[in-house]
Parts: sequence; C-alpha cells; structure tokens
Amino acid sequence: MTYPLSEMAVRIDDVRDLTARLPRSYEVFVRGRIKFRVGRIVYLAFSRDETLMGFAFPKEEREAALETYPDTFLRPKPSDMRYQWLVVRLEAIDKDELRELVFDAWRMVVPKKLASLSDDELRQQEVA
Repeated sequence: MTYPLSEMAVRIDDVRDLTARLPRSYEVFVRGRIKFRVGRIVYLAFSRDETLMGFAFPKEEREAALETYPDTFLRPKPSDMRYQWLVVRLEAIDKDELRELVFDAWRMVVPKKLASLSDDELRQQEVA
C-alpha cells in the first residue's frame, strides 16, 4: 500500500460509487455528518467539510500507519481512540487507495462470509 500525496483528491461521491453496491451498506446523515453503516455499525464517517474520512481500521496497526504516512493519516479524536478507527486526508490518496480503504473497512464490520469476498468480486458488484 502506498500513500503519496496524490495529484487528484478523492471526494465523497467517489466513496458513494464504491459503497453503492456493497452488501448491507447504507448511507446516513447524523449531526451534520455523512456516515456509512452496516447495520448500526459505522465503518466510514466524514468530517463536516468532507475533507477527512474516518474509517474502520485495526487498532493494532494504527500507530504504524501514522508513523509511516504522517501526511496521509491522522489520529482519531481522543474519544475514538478506543475504537478500531483511523482518519485519512482525502487529498492525500487516489481512487485505488480509497477503494482499498473502503473495502477493508467494510470487511471489518460484515459477517465473515461477506468479508471473504475478494476485491475482484466486490468490483464486479459495483458494475452489476
């Protein structure tokens, strides 16, 4: 996974394109913020200005991501540190990196049978 600053920032519509066909995923608007859920579990959440995206991410890998890519990732707010969560600057990633983050975050909150779908299978659902 590489995270150089990209020439073209991704936007929330790029996320909507990815999540539209992910099984059990849906969008909600809560306290002025757009979030994506599976059931009642949030796996993606945007800042009000839509420049940052919080996403489900293994807590044990968070510090390594922050140290390796300090221009890309931000620490969650203190109240979210206990969760499996990380924040990304959307201007710092491209669409391929976004796809990887979204699919992996979604996999963290769905049943194992769905989580086992490959990226290729998920891409096929996008165009189905």
